[in-house]
Amino acid sequence: MEFVISLLNEPLLLLFVILFLGSMLGQAKIKGLSLGTSGVLLVAMLFGHFGYEISQTVQNLGLSLFIVAVGLQAGPRFFRMMRSSGIVFGIIGLFIVLIAALTTIVVSKVFGLSPALSIGLMTGALTSTPGLAAALQATNDPLASVGYGIAYPFGVIAVVLFVQLLPRVFNIDLVKDLKEKVDPARNEGSPEVVTVEVTNSIINKRTLKELKFEQYKSVVISRVIRGDRNIIALNDTVILVGDRLVAVGLRADLNRLCEDIGKEVEVDFKNSDHVKLRKVVVDSEEMIGKSLRELELRRMYGVTVTRMERGGFEFNQSSKWRMERGDVLTLVSSEDRLNVVEKLFSKKTLAVTNVHIFSLSLILLIGIVMGMVPIHLPNLGTVTFGVAGGPLFVALVIGHFGKLGPIRARYFQPSNQVIRDIGLVLFLAGAGTTAGQGLVEVVQREGLRLVFGGALITIIPIVVGFFLARKLFQLSMIHSLGALCGGLTSTPGLGAVNQLIDSEDPSIAYAAAYPFALIFVAIASQLLIFFL
Repeated sequence: MEFVISLLNEPLLLLFVILFLGSMLGQAKIKGLSLGTSGVLLVAMLFGHFGYEISQTVQNLGLSLFIVAVGLQAGPRFFRMMRSSGIVFGIIGLFIVLIAALTTIVVSKVFGLSPALSIGLMTGALTSTPGLAAALQATNDPLASVGYGIAYPFGVIAVVLFVQLLPRVFNIDLVKDLKEKVDPARNEGSPEVVTVEVTNSIINKRTLKELKFEQYKSVVISRVIRGDRNIIALNDTVILVGDRLVAVGLRADLNRLCEDIGKEVEVDFKNSDHVKLRKVVVDSEEMIGKSLRELELRRMYGVTVTRMERGGFEFNQSSKWRMERGDVLTLVSSEDRLNVVEKLFSKKTLAVTNVHIFSLSLILLIGIVMGMVPIHLPNLGTVTFGVAGGPLFVALVIGHFGKLGPIRARYFQPSNQVIRDIGLVLFLAGAGTTAGQGLVEVVQREGLRLVFGGALITIIPIVVGFFLARKLFQLSMIHSLGALCGGLTSTPGLGAVNQLIDSEDPSIAYAAAYPFALIFVAIASQLLIFFL
């Protein structure tokens, strides 16, 4: 026994023992439910109770790696979503923190808790380490850490169980629900294909470039049917009265086009002459991060992109769309031209992984430095983004562009997932041993009212936030759960949601709600001192 104890005093060995036992516990299933990566947290808390500790550096490394992976994955759609109705995720994040703050005030008054202990309970219930830092600064009382340590375990476990149980309780097919419900990142609907016969004489003998069909926003003319001939639609293609234009776009824009130039007609495309349609998968490293505007496929190669598919969803083409590995483009042109363009998007060499250590290190360096920069709030003091908020913001920006100077951020999905999973378990191992130290003694001294109060601060925002996302904003179950995890700043919760479905949508919803919640928790932690 003494030999085993002496081995556990070796920090590296202790870490891997916790990861091994935690992974075993997380894989165990009871009626189809499992703890997943949160098993690592529980095992780490047990070791923490007996005085073992994982270095704070390891914990922060894991958190920053996980957050960077989330940011790089969500970045390409995050800013496009925030320009649309995707801002609802941010609203949900703010609303969850507001409900948590109001619940904290009620719990504090009912149970007669001190301000520091109450604010600590809130930051633990929301699993927000930056919030705890702000609470300690505002109260200058170590009791805030005690409250955090008591509420944190339930805050983690409750969210993990909640996101796994809800789809089962409501018997929801997550993939089907994701397609049917509102997607704030893409609320414009899917593109359609129509054929428009030109009857307006003003159009006669003018080129597509002169006609400026860009005014119809989403509409793309892929080919021109003249008699029995199919003509590839290029900028210098001349349009005549009687031509039938094959147009792809959103229904509202297509209706405007029909009203202006002619009428919609039915056409049999079996005899398509030399005009072909082909789906091409983006796989070339050189194409990743580039936009259609930069590629100029129509001008350079005579090929038109009509539709784009990402993550199982079909979008109308956009000149600003930046390529991600695995995107599927629908192209229209002659067979020889399609062959040339398909080679552009094909993978040139076999690569097992493409993690760019230089880029990853630089993203982490910039993000952590940014997280240390103090932000002064009038009459409230100073807050920072910390090792989570700084790297997340930097990763979102760089992930959006794909390549920024020497930094490359378009990794293969398996590579990104490895970074994310390793970061998550390292973070949980460190957070668990910290939360487990002295937890039993505090509960014995302060009573179960603290545990109950912390549970209320976790459960009430979860229920209200879910109702807001699902009923008011009509979001899919996956988007609702991702937004809840972001609003509760629950990294383990996101890990659990990611295990439910093979999609980037949970991370996108999380990344949209998380920054708002992160900042507002820090602000609320310092404001609550005036209300308690």
